[in-house]
Amino acid sequence: MRRLLLLSVLIYALLILGLASANGLIIASSIPLVVHLTATLFFAPQNLDLQVIRTLSADRISQGIPVTVTVSVTNHGSHLEEVMLEDIVPAGLEVMEGSPCVLSEMSPGQSILLEYTVCGVRGRHAFQDFKVRAGDRSGLFHRQAVLHASADLIVLPHVSWLRRVSIRPLQTHGYAGPVPARLGGSGVDFFGVRAYQSGDPMRWINWRLSARHPHAFFTNEFEQERIADVGLILDARLRSEVRVNGQSLFEHAVHATASLANVFLTDGNRVGLLVYGGFLDWIFPGYGKMQRERILQALARAEPGESMIFDKLDYIPTRFFPARSQIVLVSPLWEEDLPILIRLRARGYQLLVISQDPVSFEAKAIGSDPRASLATRIARLERTLLIRKAHQIGIQIVNWQVDQPFDQAVHATLGRIPLWFRAVGLGQRG
Repeated sequence: MRRLLLLSVLIYALLILGLASANGLIIASSIPLVVHLTATLFFAPQNLDLQVIRTLSADRISQGIPVTVTVSVTNHGSHLEEVMLEDIVPAGLEVMEGSPCVLSEMSPGQSILLEYTVCGVRGRHAFQDFKVRAGDRSGLFHRQAVLHASADLIVLPHVSWLRRVSIRPLQTHGYAGPVPARLGGSGVDFFGVRAYQSGDPMRWINWRLSARHPHAFFTNEFEQERIADVGLILDARLRSEVRVNGQSLFEHAVHATASLANVFLTDGNRVGLLVYGGFLDWIFPGYGKMQRERILQALARAEPGESMIFDKLDYIPTRFFPARSQIVLVSPLWEEDLPILIRLRARGYQLLVISQDPVSFEAKAIGSDPRASLATRIARLERTLLIRKAHQIGIQIVNWQVDQPFDQAVHATLGRIPLWFRAVGLGQRG
């Protein structure tokens, strides 16, 4: 529009100057400009009547997998000499191939296809706006509009495939599964010895003990394995979000929660999820692939938040978790969190804490300053003391240094359960 204003001012100036000086040459020199302005007005773009249809090759993907975005633009209006079409890519998505914008000419009824590939971080990404800017080739006139074509892309968190994670809740369900049920019967691990009963398999007879009692036979009994209730709690409090060199400790927590949900559901357990942060996001316990999808989508939208109410773990709604079930807390774990964990243990819950180590995570960004090194040593000692206190009250903790792959950290801690853990019923070899 600025060019149009300048051209109009120039034409009027030439006309006034020519009339004032009675000079026909000056008036004649304005004629080409008037013709140009008239032609521009005639071919100027009218109201934009465009139809935009956006489609995605997938509406949900795992983190790191590319998605192809296709946008079809159809002109239902007049001829457009020059039109700039631009699809607005949501923040958090990066264009890998192709381009989300194009400059072209559009005839009535013509369609233009934009196609590009994006890849993004975990979360829900909403495509909304599509910008159109049309004008003439001289740049005197232009019209612009923002069209809407909604499409949602959900990027699910990355899932590591874990071998069986050992849990040992006080109560299980009546269906066969991988969790030791504290009951004798058919199984793998030795449970005890009882008197022989008719129908017991011969391979279960304890011949050594029976030899010491000539008038009786004894049968080995194995621990039954069943499915259990597992409650996952993701600590999404703002204090649990630590960022170092562009990396987020909370993202590691989301990844760990997704991997645990996958392995527990694959084993046939009933799994629920509680995201505890600025608000409570609760996924009711369930089984199978549909429950896995619900949990992953809840984790995709999980963000750390601050709340005066949920700043501490005191308000964990324990009514969400069946009595005597297994609770798995994914949290950096702070000193003031220990009392609520003690109360959960007193209520009969078995606790497993996956704790991403914030001290080791932040230590990478600390230089060789002696004072910083001393502060790091003090923080490590305090964390070691906290973990030792938790072990003493029967809480199993995986102290995960996030530079180590999660599956290795879990198997290194839970793969071989110490004898004293098995003696008090806190673990079982996976």
